[in-house]
Amino acid sequence: MTSFVLNQWYVAAYGTEIGRALFSRTVCGEPLLLWRTRAGAVTAMADRCVHRRYPLSQEPSRLDGDRVLCGYHGFTYGTDGVCVSVPGQQRIPRTARLATYPVAERDSFVWVWIGDPAEADEGRIPRAPWLDLPGWSVVRGMEPLAARYGLLVDNLLDLSHETYLHGGYIGTPEVAETPITTEVDEAAGIVRVSRHMEDAACPPFYAESTGIEGRITRWQDIEYLAPCLYLLHSRIAPVGTPPPGADGSDPGAFHVEVVYAITPETEGSTHDFWAVARDFATGDEKVSDFLGENNRTVVLQDVVALDALEKALASEPPGRQELSINIDTGGLAARRILARLREEGERRREPAAR
Repeated sequence: MTSFVLNQWYVAAYGTEIGRALFSRTVCGEPLLLWRTRAGAVTAMADRCVHRRYPLSQEPSRLDGDRVLCGYHGFTYGTDGVCVSVPGQQRIPRTARLATYPVAERDSFVWVWIGDPAEADEGRIPRAPWLDLPGWSVVRGMEPLAARYGLLVDNLLDLSHETYLHGGYIGTPEVAETPITTEVDEAAGIVRVSRHMEDAACPPFYAESTGIEGRITRWQDIEYLAPCLYLLHSRIAPVGTPPPGADGSDPGAFHVEVVYAITPETEGSTHDFWAVARDFATGDEKVSDFLGENNRTVVLQDVVALDALEKALASEPPGRQELSINIDTGGLAARRILARLREEGERRREPAAR
């Protein structure tokens, strides 16, 4: 059984990555070919020619108008994946067609549906509106992770590691010392983990970007929307700042929305999309550069740690037990939800497989 959760939307790319050039990215073990039509719509299809399985993203394959021409033997495909030209013969085999994938663009991401296309409901795409919202500035990136995606889910749902792994950037002692609260909506597949620090040191990540001097009230409110989207709602304010009003207004605080799109590449590798949106200093490029560079450093620290953890786990015998404590309640809930979603996806696949 695959570890992937099927019949789900996943982020394949940022919209800015896809243009009039053939672009490849593997999602849940599926090599995808992505490109924009002349009208600007994103197309996603299998990145393998039906003839000899040549990667269509590999030169000299190219676009010819809104058709993909294989650079190995010249098979040509339309946007629907159907072959429209075969070299040396008029007859086109009935099976000469590529798998295509439903695509949607939301919140700067290109989402693709991995599973039964008939079940691709765009209303199920989880949202991160701050990435395209007026009044917010965003820095973003993507780092490859040589580890299974579940390790990144564990990592992000237990932020106590900030104290130890990210000291000097976003970690302070209070993160690990402050207890968490966890709420789980099993039916919706959502895990919420909150940590509110009422009097904490201000880490450089926030001191440099906000200009706060002294100690802060720091709130971390996580929403994990299984299987693929993670939101961290961060509130930073000088100690003594009034809490948000009943109407949600919070003029004395700084707000940062940290977004991760967690996309499995293979059983043992992951695309780690990250973005940081802020509602302050929105026109300040120096702040953007600082946050972009520092957050990428933090992400790369996670990458090094999780790559090492993947190797360690792969070398251990089956059945080796791990220890879990209070800070792991969010991650354990996510594991339960992911296991259920995997089972449901496999059950829906079985009739088609037969």
